[in-house]
Amino acid sequence: MADKRDYYEVLGVDKNADDAALKKAYRKLAKKYHPDVNPGDKDAEAKFKEATEAYTILSDPDKRRQYDQFGHAAFENGGAGGAGGFGGFDFNGADMGDIFGDIFGDLFGGGSRGRRANNGPMKGANLRARVNITFEEAVFGCEKELEIVLKDECTTCHGTGAKPGTSPVTCPKCNGEGQIVYTQQSMFGMVRNVQTCPECHGTGKVIKEKCTSCRGTGYTSSRKKIQVSVPAGIDNGQSIRIREKGEPGTNGGPRGDLLVEVNVARHPIFQRQDMNIFSTAPITYAQAALGGEVRISTVDGEVAYEVKPGTQTDTRIRLKGKGVPSLRNKNVRGDHYVTLVVQVPTNLNAEAKEALRKFDEACGNRPFGTKGEAGEKQEKPEKKKKSFMDKLKETFEE
Repeated sequence: MADKRDYYEVLGVDKNADDAALKKAYRKLAKKYHPDVNPGDKDAEAKFKEATEAYTILSDPDKRRQYDQFGHAAFENGGAGGAGGFGGFDFNGADMGDIFGDIFGDLFGGGSRGRRANNGPMKGANLRARVNITFEEAVFGCEKELEIVLKDECTTCHGTGAKPGTSPVTCPKCNGEGQIVYTQQSMFGMVRNVQTCPECHGTGKVIKEKCTSCRGTGYTSSRKKIQVSVPAGIDNGQSIRIREKGEPGTNGGPRGDLLVEVNVARHPIFQRQDMNIFSTAPITYAQAALGGEVRISTVDGEVAYEVKPGTQTDTRIRLKGKGVPSLRNKNVRGDHYVTLVVQVPTNLNAEAKEALRKFDEACGNRPFGTKGEAGEKQEKPEKKKKSFMDKLKETFEE
């Protein structure tokens, strides 16, 4: 067929390409031009068929040798390839389930031919739980107790799932392989289809007589109490891993782990950001103006702090080492940042009001026009108008 392109050219490889290079090149083209990826695109479908034909010939040592010797003529009209498939080409015997299983998952029935029954030890699945703690417990750490349902090996059948005195037998459907290989006709010819055995679910073993204690599962469930050590410095949403407290393993494999998510309650005063704590603290008007010692609440209790005279509201101070410990080293702690808020007095008695007025006058903040003691507006004293004789007298005096 003179209009056919060279198979090596189709795949974009040289004539010395090994099997791995051929497979890699075909995977790339199949992924690009597969009909499921390009529905209704006839040009893409033609390129996909062309690439599939090229790969099927070149991946077979005998057919590749014939192609290298005779070219396309080796598979025309009763040649070595015979008729079938599409375009006069036969795909019988081609294990395309392997290549498409890698590219599209289970597009052609799933799985690559390299997979077998997993009879080896397998780790059990992880379990998840949640524990609620306070803000202080998150800062300093604590011990908590959880009650969860755990599976253990059945003491009657010792995990086999079979009735005492019997044993699991080799699955008759897959002969212990854990997989079943079907051969089916497709647009590319005969394609192998590899699926997990529905009888043994991939284990290669079936139980004829089930254990009455565990009903064939090999495990029994019971509620157990688990101690959880919450480390100092843990934050909301983080998880603690407890080794081998999850689901039991299979075929002698280890248990899975228990992952405990921590839920930290909100605090009415403190807020946290990484290793630092933030809060506000009120101070009186006199403390802000004159300075002095104030008591500030921290996670370690109240601490004394010397406020500087003239401190303004929203002034932020830093209490070094009063924050959250590091998860890696509990001796390393963040800081506590406190915003000082000056409290304006609202309920003043007469004596306090008078003292505040005197303070205001001493600061020079009582201009004319403000209300006096009796609530009446104080007026500026009027200047006396000068008479004509006074003005004449001033003129002669000058």
